[in-house]
Amino acid sequence: MVAGRHRSARWPLLGFGFGVGAVAAAVIAVALGIGQVTGNQACAAVLNPAGAVSGIATHYVLQSVGNCSYPDPPANQLFVALSPPEYDSAAACGSYLEVHGPDGSVTVEVIDQCPPCAQGHIDLSEPAFAALAPLSAGLIDVSYQTIADPPLPAPVSFEVKDGSSQYWLALLVINTGNAVASVQLETAPGAWLDLSRASYNYWIDAAGAGPGPFTVRVTDTLGHQVTVHGIALDPGAVQDSGVYMYGAGGAAPPPASAAPAPSSAAPSSAGPPARRPRTSASPARPPAAARFAPIPSPPDPVPASPSPGPSC
Repeated sequence: MVAGRHRSARWPLLGFGFGVGAVAAAVIAVALGIGQVTGNQACAAVLNPAGAVSGIATHYVLQSVGNCSYPDPPANQLFVALSPPEYDSAAACGSYLEVHGPDGSVTVEVIDQCPPCAQGHIDLSEPAFAALAPLSAGLIDVSYQTIADPPLPAPVSFEVKDGSSQYWLALLVINTGNAVASVQLETAPGAWLDLSRASYNYWIDAAGAGPGPFTVRVTDTLGHQVTVHGIALDPGAVQDSGVYMYGAGGAAPPPASAAPAPSSAAPSSAGPPARRPRTSASPARPPAAARFAPIPSPPDPVPASPSPGPSC
């Protein structure tokens, strides 16, 4: 199950203990109604620029899939792992952060969780960290914030989890740009079933949805929505929808006053595959008791409050 999926820490204690925030606590802001779905995909707006988080960053090497369960990291290898409060039981998966450091800035995709990180501490891939400071720095001061409608690397795709059947279904949604608010299955014409998100980022129908193929509707935290037909019950295969979440092929979002469908986190009877440990180039590690922390049980979802921001 998820509680058995651990990661190796790769930074020294630096005079403070895990679980005690060394920086002011802050939560990544998620705003509603920001950005446009028509126009240039390369146009991305910063969500709530006045609410950037001031924190710290370290770096690590990903040896297997991250907690978000994406089969591959971004092609540019620019990604980040968040602390448990900011990972928020996978609610942040697939979103992008703009991170500013001593020597520059970088845009990274959220694909992983860092259990020993306190809130305000992000763990970057080595290429992402190197865009901000030399790897030898180990730990640096940064500021970061979520961005709206980042450039999309590809159309939305889906992976049906290994072990899925007509009696139990788990779907992973890939290439959404913004975090996902809800995933629904059409059970009859015009009738939609809300799936529950597990802390490893699959969306679960614990009762099963039959043999398929399925019609799936995905809504992101900014209200962009796509409906994809013909998703096959083909466990382990990544299925490209050919539809972009926004921009080319995306549906227009509802008015800014309409809140996105709340996400729900629920453990499933079939957990994710075990993850291999990660390696670190750091010269020191904390004691074994501090290195590993179980992924917490999903908390009740907290609705995001609307926060206007610039459009592109």
